[in-house]
Amino acid sequence: MRTSIRRSRGTVAMMAATALATGLLAGCASDSDDGSSDAGGGDGKGNITLTVGTFGVFGYKQAGLYDEYTKLHPDINIKENVTTRTDVYWPKVLTRLQAGSGTDDIQAIEVGNITEAVQTQAAKFVDLGKEVDKSQWLDWKLAQATTRDGKTIGIGTDIGPMAVCYRKDLFAKAGLPTDRAKLAEQWKGDWSKYVDLGKQYMKKAPKGTKYVDSAASVYNASLGGASERNYDKDGKVVWDKSQGVKDAWDDAMSVATSDMSAKLKQFDPTWDKGFANGSFATVACPAWMLGYIGEKAGDSGKGKWDVAAAPTASNWGGSFLGVPTATKHQKEAVALAKWLTAPEQQAKVFAKQASFPSTPSAYAGLKPQADTTAYFSNAPLTQIFSEAAKTIPAQPLGPKDKPIDTAISDIGILQVEQKGKSPAQGWDAASKEIKDVLGQ
Repeated sequence: MRTSIRRSRGTVAMMAATALATGLLAGCASDSDDGSSDAGGGDGKGNITLTVGTFGVFGYKQAGLYDEYTKLHPDINIKENVTTRTDVYWPKVLTRLQAGSGTDDIQAIEVGNITEAVQTQAAKFVDLGKEVDKSQWLDWKLAQATTRDGKTIGIGTDIGPMAVCYRKDLFAKAGLPTDRAKLAEQWKGDWSKYVDLGKQYMKKAPKGTKYVDSAASVYNASLGGASERNYDKDGKVVWDKSQGVKDAWDDAMSVATSDMSAKLKQFDPTWDKGFANGSFATVACPAWMLGYIGEKAGDSGKGKWDVAAAPTASNWGGSFLGVPTATKHQKEAVALAKWLTAPEQQAKVFAKQASFPSTPSAYAGLKPQADTTAYFSNAPLTQIFSEAAKTIPAQPLGPKDKPIDTAISDIGILQVEQKGKSPAQGWDAASKEIKDVLGQ
């Protein structure tokens, strides 16, 4: 599901949306180029040039990691090949994997594509599980890149643990609590409790404001914390029977059929303006979204936004690094992939642009930049996101998760929220699209 935009951010660059090494935002990027090259490190004197294929900004060059690595290994040069859009990047990678040539020495894999890679391309990747200490990674993250027979085709980079970002000034005007701990306790355990608070907000909502940006935002956040979504543990498609999907749909419909939604489509220009205008009071936000909020809300939002723990631990985003077997420099590529994804390097990328680590040992040393902390009312950002990361459920994923989620969010929910259709009509519209996607 990761629509992704990876770009540097302004005053809150540390938490930049570029942190979407998760790719959640690269699919929304306006760029249409199918690839570009960017010399990442080395002085041109190395005997071996390793290429790293990514979608958007992963932060390795920006955090100085390529330069650091080539200084440690003078025989290595690093060249990063960047494709801005994931919907261009992944088909290109698949074509080259199937051809057995043309791949980069290291290929990034977005979470929305990892199941397809595991199920259909595992033979084309080196088993990195034999090369690393697997205990360093979150169990659920490692499981996403591991085949049933135990082959790990990718090492986890970042993740997207969820919180709730809210405008405490708007909450105060609506007569609601503004203390992050009290709010977290009030909606703890169930996103429906978060929705219920929205009903209270709307009773005294400041003029021109709504409680939440969109019903789809609530759907994605709720579903991200479910133990099951579109597939069961045996790989069977169960979206129409999944309790996680049902609960998330019900939460979204409670929003879509009420007056609490600003009815905005996330990552559209109107959504950006909503941040700038302060037209909604809350948004479900993974760590990488803090930078996005800071940029779009601007200086006028500093100290007005706060962050509270989400109702349930939920994930939105994340990526992996894999080494294709076709590389001519397998040993060197594996060594570089291991180094880039080690806890120490993940912490450096976090410090630069908020790509939240998938290695728990890095959490104790994470230090958000002072201006970011100040922007979000001195919230304990590392604590909130690290605690969420440790309890995110290991959801079974499938090759069609992304189009299924998109059909429900962009067709089903929008039919209800923006076009006034009934929940039943919205579900039917989404179901038709999903059946087409699945060839049923």
